[in-house]
Amino acid sequence: MSVLRRFRDFKFLHWIYNLLHFRHLLHNRKAYQKYQVRRPLFSSISSRDFPDKESQAWLDRGSSRELVGGQPAFQLFDPDIQTGLMEWSEKGMLLWKHFMEEGTVEAVNREIQRLIERKKLRATHDHKLLSAHRHSLLIEAIEREERLTSLLGFILGKKVIPFQTINFLRGSEQKAHSDSIHMTTYPLGYLIAVWIALEDVNEANGPLFYYPGSQKMPYLLNSDFNEGATKFRLGKHDYRDYESALRERVEREGYEKKIFLANKGDLLVWHANLVHGGSPVLDPSLTRKSMVIHYFAEDVIKYHEITERPSLLPH
Repeated sequence: MSVLRRFRDFKFLHWIYNLLHFRHLLHNRKAYQKYQVRRPLFSSISSRDFPDKESQAWLDRGSSRELVGGQPAFQLFDPDIQTGLMEWSEKGMLLWKHFMEEGTVEAVNREIQRLIERKKLRATHDHKLLSAHRHSLLIEAIEREERLTSLLGFILGKKVIPFQTINFLRGSEQKAHSDSIHMTTYPLGYLIAVWIALEDVNEANGPLFYYPGSQKMPYLLNSDFNEGATKFRLGKHDYRDYESALRERVEREGYEKKIFLANKGDLLVWHANLVHGGSPVLDPSLTRKSMVIHYFAEDVIKYHEITERPSLLPH
């Protein structure tokens, strides 16, 4: 473990950073009161601070085939979406074909290129372009599009608010993971994500992969793979230990890996706990333009399990 990593493990550094951004933590105030969390908004928080480790989202507490049909809003969705909603419990994902028209897709691609050229977006070490919605009215409008937020709100049973956009120019090649280790809620289950294909995706340019039904596994949280955490320091293990523990779980449970070959404009919705990642890019000359949007439910505690930090949201 590097000296820099050890230094970053001290939680008081996070507290200082959080204090400097305190107004972006105020979204948690009512939720802390609701769930009787008696600690400052700026302090570290993790699943160890909560009494249970199970999702409370309504579609996780029964079979979606039995639950969705009785809801009046269900009748407002197109037949393909209705089928996807009924299969939600089995698959943990839903495909919305041709969600975005080709003209809008190309407009987004031009917008991303413009933001890169103007240095509003810079790729992270893992080739992600973060938070384009902060610089683009077009992308902000897409993440708040009523058809989309209505569907996501129906799935979670709560109003949703967009938290983050991530744009990719190439396949991520990210190893299998669940979003809930990065963006976590209490109660569990109140994060949801969408992935939009901004060009056709095939086997060569690094398609998404996922394990249908894997959202049914218990959430893999810090206490399941990490150790040595104290009030003032994070635990000894790091993200690679999480990846190893999750891989072992998926293999033990025997979930089947699926590849998602998307057409331009297709949208994939996935459950907070669905295990997914990026396949290897077989042809490095190819792009795989796409956009991910993460949403939190509005009235829950929002934090990041892996770093034990409360989420920063606009106030």
